[in-house]
Amino acid sequence: MSIKTYRIVVDGQTYMVEVEEVKSDGQAPAGNPVPRTAPAPAPVAAAPASPPASGQAVKAPLQGTVLDIPVKPGEQVKAGDILVVIEAMKMENEIVAPLDAVVDQVHANKGDVVASGDLLISFR
Repeated sequence: MSIKTYRIVVDGQTYMVEVEEVKSDGQAPAGNPVPRTAPAPAPVAAAPASPPASGQAVKAPLQGTVLDIPVKPGEQVKAGDILVVIEAMKMENEIVAPLDAVVDQVHANKGDVVASGDLLISFR
């Protein structure tokens, strides 16, 4: 059959992937064995799905070490602004504001090790 190349964007990162068409029974066309691998893990969301309204917060989407917190309490942030940078598995993950808000409190410090679900930033 044929191999097609697709551009996929996940959390702002662009990936080029090649996809080979297979028969509906999951078998590759004759003469083209397909190595079986584990399915890719689901992507981690960078921020909560609901917009930050008064009293809402952003929690850590993954475990890691806090490298930077470029915002301070009382600061106005816009959607997409970086709130926290977390290092996990030697990769820097930018946690961004889901939309415009005012930072009420910062609940983490540089160098802290946070677990998935730990409170990072709360909004007014």
